[in-house]
Amino acid sequence: MSDTPVKRQTTNAFYGQAVASFALALAATAVGVYRLDASGWVRGFLAIAVLYLTTSAFTLAKVIRDRQEVDQVVSRIDQARIDKILAEHDPFKPAA
Repeated sequence: MSDTPVKRQTTNAFYGQAVASFALALAATAVGVYRLDASGWVRGFLAIAVLYLTTSAFTLAKVIRDRQEVDQVVSRIDQARIDKILAEHDPFKPAA
């Protein structure tokens, strides 16, 4: 087992595309709500709903990422235990 953890790094282009896509979608939604032919209360409600949905999406993404990191740590610990047992096992040693 390697002692060096594998880090999956996204490229700068992928990161930039994700940020730009998010910004464009949020801006388009904001313009749509602003230009909507409805009363101020309706537009305000929709604007708050979009902001709430956005913060909820960020929270969900963080929770999923945290759970995956915990699962990876547990998996690494289990693998280290198995490696230790296999390293200590001598198949040619007579049973006592």
